[in-house]
Amino acid sequence: MASPRKLAHIALATNDVARMRDWYCEVLEARVVFENEMLCFTTYDDEHHRVVFAKPPGFEAKPGAPQNLHHVSFTFAKLDELLASYERLRDRGIKPWWTIHHGPTLSMYYRDPDGNNVELQIDTMSMAQAAEFLRSGIFAKNPIGIPFDPESLLARHRSGESEAELLRYGG
Repeated sequence: MASPRKLAHIALATNDVARMRDWYCEVLEARVVFENEMLCFTTYDDEHHRVVFAKPPGFEAKPGAPQNLHHVSFTFAKLDELLASYERLRDRGIKPWWTIHHGPTLSMYYRDPDGNNVELQIDTMSMAQAAEFLRSGIFAKNPIGIPFDPESLLARHRSGESEAELLRYGG
């Protein structure tokens, strides 16, 4: 079995995206790659995003308590590895609660025993292409992505459909 090849990013839930953005940009010497009223993606290296700040609908900060880690993301090297991981986990009764094609990544979100979100993903494009995608109108219109059915994706993969077609945004 293949293990993830890197820790991709962290995402923090917050009531004050701008305050968090400013602090992390200062501390990490990071830059903003995308921002709207609900989300801010920052990076400090060649990754399209490393630290994300999100104000999810209905999120309420707990005064005097640490705020919520939204998710931790792990990147697999290729689609075969992500799908093999999906099958292995599914067969052990561990199923993703959300599967989404974000554009730059194809992602499956799971919950750990304490309810923390863990994203298993693959990159669908180069870091330069991903950075360009995050600046595009396509991303601005839908910064979350397009849901997909992992069983359908697995069946298409097994039938021999090309990886390029399987990873096509909107495909």
